[in-house]
Amino acid sequence: MPLTRPHARASVKRMRTRQFAAIVAFGVGLCGGTAWTQGVPPKTDQPEEVREPPAPAPQSQNPQAQPGGEDAVNAMLGGWEFSDADHNRVCHFTFRVEPTPGGRRLEVDKSCPTLFPSTKDISGWALNNYGDLSLLDAHGTSVIDLTQVESGMYDGFTPGEGRYVLQSAAAAPMRSAEEMVGEWAIARGTGKPICTLTLANSPAAGGAMALRVKAGCDPFVTRFNPSAWRMDQGELVLLSARGQNWQFEENDANTWQRVPESADPILLLRQ
Repeated sequence: MPLTRPHARASVKRMRTRQFAAIVAFGVGLCGGTAWTQGVPPKTDQPEEVREPPAPAPQSQNPQAQPGGEDAVNAMLGGWEFSDADHNRVCHFTFRVEPTPGGRRLEVDKSCPTLFPSTKDISGWALNNYGDLSLLDAHGTSVIDLTQVESGMYDGFTPGEGRYVLQSAAAAPMRSAEEMVGEWAIARGTGKPICTLTLANSPAAGGAMALRVKAGCDPFVTRFNPSAWRMDQGELVLLSARGQNWQFEENDANTWQRVPESADPILLLRQ
């Protein structure tokens, strides 16, 4: 039976519908029905990447042993000798543990500012993380910076005063008795000498060395009446026949000051 024009249009329409349905079915089978119909990309069966948490930063096993820690602070406490490179000018510091602005307390001998003017305002100290040392003023500002060169010794420099050497009392060199033999004068404060004496290299009683006082000494010295001398742990000691003694600590190679210090210092000056 021949197709009429309306029948032909209907037949073509049904054929196109079946072709479209076949294409849709093929696409659904290829990509997953649910994903195709909803317009959502299909899920894969592969697990998501699992990221491990970052490893914690390593920590010091013994933080107190690090520079600036408790061990380093304890190693600084006590007496130290501050000098120039030639050891001609010498004064003494005492490092304390009490806190001050920016660091800890530092006691500076009264003779230090005369020998090293830059020490006049120093009252504190602090170590950095590399073990280097700063000497601080009352505001915590560094006045002198020193670098550790070995255990018990620091080194520094300023254009006005040259090179500094800071040594612990145990590491500081001590004068021998042979170095001290010769003519000396006793002076009070910054005044002129009031007595001249000779430190001899001959033995005296008790393992000391002989001492001779020259005529014309001030009564302040003759009342003490020194008759012998010796070196004791870096200090020069004058001995009297009555068992008294005067102890002197080195300021520089030619100047020694009686300790403990007083408002009217007593100096021993090489002649």
